[in-house]
Amino acid sequence: MRYFFHIGYHGSKYSGWQKHAGVVSIQEILETTLTQLFKFQVAIVGCGRTDAHVHATQFFFHADIEQAFDFDLIFFRLNKILPDDIALFDIIPMQGLPHARFDAVQRAYDYFIHTYKDPFLSGFSSLYPETSLDTDAMKKAIAILPLYNDYRAFCKMPDRIDHTICNVTSAGLFIDQNGDRIRFHISANRFLSKMIRIIVGRLLDIGRGNMSVDEFEHHLASKQTPKIIIPAHPQGLYLSKVTYPYLDLVPRTNFSGLLQVTPNNDWQAL
Repeated sequence: MRYFFHIGYHGSKYSGWQKHAGVVSIQEILETTLTQLFKFQVAIVGCGRTDAHVHATQFFFHADIEQAFDFDLIFFRLNKILPDDIALFDIIPMQGLPHARFDAVQRAYDYFIHTYKDPFLSGFSSLYPETSLDTDAMKKAIAILPLYNDYRAFCKMPDRIDHTICNVTSAGLFIDQNGDRIRFHISANRFLSKMIRIIVGRLLDIGRGNMSVDEFEHHLASKQTPKIIIPAHPQGLYLSKVTYPYLDLVPRTNFSGLLQVTPNNDWQAL
């Protein structure tokens, strides 16, 4: 029978989701732990491939397990064995053979920035010590994103994939009242490798005055990959929501709440 596992993880110590020889990945940790529990090899398929040091407040993977098991016991034992930076939230039995990666119809990401050094945000948010970002210009650039669906200009190696079409359904920029903590949110049916971090890097260029909104849109419209692409730091990026036609769960954890500093614990939309 196929099961969906609903998890979250802090990715700072890992090379990303996908397992590779010689490095430690989220997938490897989970497969090793599941195999240890069930006493037979368990292969899993994730809903995406987060990069090294990127986090997920909501992530799904599927596994085929034929033998009957006690859900509560497996849930308890798996969470006990897993390291503190990986958490299991739900085990969901599925009908048929739904696919954790290919069946997802929408994914949402959040990218967090803090503009002053804070030891309690290190590893959870990206430090960019900027004192006067033009957030109005950044907002104008973000409003352009859903108007285009070819993101070739924001893909580091577009010729290595079948296509660069991504249907962005929403995008927004939020800031706390002090103006020193920023959240960029974006949702789409799919994302290209490092696409969000590349977009954030361009938005920071706009905020600094090193790129105009027109230049930003020209990259999208021309579909030309710039010669130099510098993605934003990985540790500010979170996969925050994954939606299926048959499964739409509220995330069990929400890191945006940890960055709220206003009196009402609320972000303000720019």
